Order: sequence, then structure tokens, then C-alpha cells
Amino acid sequence: MSKIQIQNTSNPTIIKFVLPDFITKGENYEFKNIDETAESPLAKELFYLPFVKTVYISNNFIAIEKFSIVEWDEVKETVADQIDLFLAKGKKILIDSKKEIKKQPITIYAESTPNPSVIKFVANKLLTKKGVEFKNIDEASASPLAKELFKQSFVKEIFIDENYVSISKYDAFEWDQLIQVTRSFIKEFLENGNLAVDESLISDTKAIEAAADEHFDSLDEKSQRIINILEENVKPAVQADGGNIAFQKYDQESNIVHVILQGACSGCPSSTFTLKNGIEGMLRHMLNDEGIIVEALNG
Repeated sequence: MSKIQIQNTSNPTIIKFVLPDFITKGENYEFKNIDETAESPLAKELFYLPFVKTVYISNNFIAIEKFSIVEWDEVKETVADQIDLFLAKGKKILIDSKKEIKKQPITIYAESTPNPSVIKFVANKLLTKKGVEFKNIDEASASPLAKELFKQSFVKEIFIDENYVSISKYDAFEWDQLIQVTRSFIKEFLENGNLAVDESLISDTKAIEAAADEHFDSLDEKSQRIINILEENVKPAVQADGGNIAFQKYDQESNIVHVILQGACSGCPSSTFTLKNGIEGMLRHMLNDEGIIVEALNG
């Protein structure tokens, strides 16, 4: 027996079909034709009935206005049965278009890095055009993903660049117990259409790039050569390990190059070795300067 009650209204062309439970949360919906029914699969189905003129959905009822080609006494029981069958199949009367987002297929895989505290989670899509680093949740306003990750007690720092997320953990935790759940969380977060980085909340990228170009042009020739070497020969390898390296300054008097380490490279036990034996060696060779020294600052 149908649980739907049929109620007449003061308008003879409109009948209400009342359900035992509420359908909406205070909203009222009106559909005048099938093209307007994106939010209601039920309304769409009802419009296949040739006599349906308008469908109203509110509170715990569905009201239907008919064309004059039939009388309600002839069809109201049929309509009630159709609504009942629709609900029995588990179909939704309404779809929240803001929440029903088609999932995008995302692949996430985890990579180890030279820093045992950091794991790099790589996605099959671009996450950001500019690398961003967050030391805590208060700094993560521009990254919905980072804000959610910081709610996990093991997350210490986060670096996001291009198509990957590098997460630094606290020493009290072991990655063996965390990698799979973190990978699954990032995958689901991105598949639901959420942003890794909201670039509209980051300082004007074009202005930053213009300022960087202007700063580059103002530097001495050796500093410019150092930057080019770092950008072309060092940064790609560092990024592959889930980190980033940025030129800070070159002191001509002391012959010291100051760089900033981010992501997996920040605080990495192997960073000193890498810098001394890798970056310094490369700079000395390419600049023909055996006295040049590299000093690094964690970002």
C-alpha cells in the first residue's frame, strides 16, 4: 500500500502528493518544463506524463499542476503509484548540484625521498603552477588540501609544486603506517573536485615574476650565472626528490652562495652532503671557481 497521501488544493488543477518524510530543508522548487529539472530526477520523470504542466517540490510534498486534457480523478492514483515506485527504487527526488560533483579519475602514487621524514605524493594532474610551502595550518589558507592534511597529527610541513605534494612528518610517527591512508585521502580529496592550491589566494604571480625578472636584471653577472645553473641543472633533480631550491644571494666578498631549501630538502640529513659534493662541485666546475662555497637555509 502506498504511503503517499493525495490531497486536493484550492486550485482544481493542482494536487499535492504528501510523503511521510521531509524532502527539502526549507527550500522550494518549481519546475515548469523538463529542461529545468537538472536538480530533480523525479520531476524529470513526471514530465514524461503528457498532462503534467508544472511540478512543485517543498517540505514533505510534491504538487503537480495539470493541463486540462485530463481530470485528476482519472490519473491521481497512477501518479501516486509512479512516485511510490520511483522512491522504492532508491532514486533521489532532488540532487544538490553543489554537492553532486562528478568525480575526476585521479592517480596518486608515493615516492620516497632522500629525507626519511618526507614522502612525495605524485598526482597525474597539475596541482599548482608555483611551488608553495606551509609550515603550519595557519599558513595554509591558500591550500584547501594542506589545511585538511594539517588536521592529521603526524603532518609537520607541506610543500606543493607542479603535480606533487611533499609531506614532512614528525619523528614520533612511521611512514609505513601512514603512506596508504594518506595516498587514499589525497586521491579522494582531488577526485571530489577540491583544489590543492587556490592560486587566487596567492600573491599576484605575474607581479612576482615581473619583480623577479627585474631583480635578476639588477644582479651582477656572476649571480645571474649562478641562478641559471641552479634553475637549469640543479632544480629539476631536487624537484624530482620532492623538494625545491631557490637562490637567495651571492656574496662576492666571501664568495658564498646562499640558497633556500624547501620541501623534502628542508632539514634533510643528506642535504649537506648533496650541497657540498654536488652543487658546489657543479658551480666550481661551470664557473671555473674552486673557491666558491654554498650555504643553505631551510625554508
